[in-house]
Amino acid sequence: MSIGAVTSTPPASASASLTAASSKNGMDYDAFLKLLVAEMSNQDPLNPTDSTEYIAQFASFAGVEQSIKTNKKLDSLMMVSALTQANSLIGRTATSADETISGTVAAVRVVEGGVEALLEDGRTLPLAPGLTVE
Repeated sequence: MSIGAVTSTPPASASASLTAASSKNGMDYDAFLKLLVAEMSNQDPLNPTDSTEYIAQFASFAGVEQSIKTNKKLDSLMMVSALTQANSLIGRTATSADETISGTVAAVRVVEGGVEALLEDGRTLPLAPGLTVE
């Protein structure tokens, strides 16, 4: 039996990519608020900026922040699901795709890159596409 999709993305990958995208653009939530306060403090008194523009910018940025939080929660849910699926491997024989590692699964655990099996002989086996379970 071959298992192709037991692993999932690391817990923070989706939110990390959004955070990386905002960092790539040089803006995060705190920086946005600092910029907003600076704009309000230093605006031209004879030609003030319309407050609806600030509110629209803030609402837009708040939406992005909420999306990041939602993605973090979804990533956690995916990791729990992957761990639950991997739990069914305990007591079964697992072999890596390249057949260099094989053994009886004693436990499973969540690691940075997804989920890995701990074999009875102490070795670890990442649950990756091509893993064979008997």
